[in-house]
Amino acid sequence: MAAASFGRPGEEATLSNLAVAASIGSRAPEKACAPGDPPAMNNKAQAHHRHAIRGDERSRRLGRATGWLIRGWAATWRVRVRDDAGICDPSNFPGPVIYALWHDIISTVPPVWRRHVGGHRRAVVLTSASRDGAVLEAAMGVFGIDAVRGSSSRRAVAGLIGLRQAMREGRDACITPDGPRGPRHVCQPGIIKLAQTTGAPIIPIRAGYSSSRRLTTWDRFIIPMPCAVVRLCFGRPVFIAKDAADAEFQAAREGLERELDLPVEDE
Repeated sequence: MAAASFGRPGEEATLSNLAVAASIGSRAPEKACAPGDPPAMNNKAQAHHRHAIRGDERSRRLGRATGWLIRGWAATWRVRVRDDAGICDPSNFPGPVIYALWHDIISTVPPVWRRHVGGHRRAVVLTSASRDGAVLEAAMGVFGIDAVRGSSSRRAVAGLIGLRQAMREGRDACITPDGPRGPRHVCQPGIIKLAQTTGAPIIPIRAGYSSSRRLTTWDRFIIPMPCAVVRLCFGRPVFIAKDAADAEFQAAREGLERELDLPVEDE
């Protein structure tokens, strides 16, 4: 549900991999443009280009195709949900919540969430501003999940503002706190800050599998095998006080990290 990384560390790769398996300094001299070449960008234009939201119709088509591939793949799973949070009950949580999940289970959660929660809740995911973020945005749309473009590497502030706006509109937010660059299974503080400033509870999501494959990527991405038993746990909600001291803030971050690392056992 949030931006996936499949390539080398520090790069967010496209979901086509999932479909197959899933300076400040002296100014450089400007070069003369050959006839027909686009004009060279100045420093300001280059900075804008680096931080612009990217995407095209090809990215969107690839994303939609990948989303439907995941959806068809997931139809073969035997899903068992453990709802310690109570999020599957429409009468609980009248306000928005924040879902937290590790980056390696990003392909597992959307189809299960759609089946058990999506009928009575709306959600947005945080994706990068790159073309790969456009792929993921279109893929998540297959599951009825919207996207906010921004990440820890591009447009971070805009992404946070977009998530808060979506939550003010009543939608849940979904974040992979170790993505999109890692380190793997290390909870970055942004999700704790979002919970602190909005007052929304964090719902930790964990998954276990009877049969799966791990890719050799920075996050050791998990692909459940066809017909596998997929166990998904919505953990007990975590609340962060708005006036939490630094020590409490750090304890909450470490506690969420431990919670997300817990195994999901058979009932």
